[in-house]
Amino acid sequence: MSRMIFVNLPVKDLAASRGFFQALGFAINDQFSDDKAACVALADNIFVMLLREPFFKTFLNGDVVDATRATEVLNCLSADSRQEVDDLVRKAVEAGGKPWKDTFSDGPMYGGSFQDLDGHVWEVMHMDGPAQA
Repeated sequence: MSRMIFVNLPVKDLAASRGFFQALGFAINDQFSDDKAACVALADNIFVMLLREPFFKTFLNGDVVDATRATEVLNCLSADSRQEVDDLVRKAVEAGGKPWKDTFSDGPMYGGSFQDLDGHVWEVMHMDGPAQA
């Protein structure tokens, strides 16, 4: 069985968030997108569902976290090179995101991070050598 993963994130402005992820080079899967949600394809079986906050709330018991005030999750993407880390963080900032933590290098790991338009944290990580999958 091949599993898929769908990370669901609340967004205030669906069109702006959709454009943000397209500016990073990710495709939108229109089969799973409508006026309440957009499906961002990160890989063949990994997707981010951007859900308008009122729609997102229908799936919850409790309140939606304001990701600009508290971090509810760290989303981490792999990168094929250090340059790809730098490029993706740069594209995110150019598309309206915010830098989150400084780029770091620790042995075989090199990473950077940003916040998307709604404050969700995205880390981008490259690992040299045998640790790479």
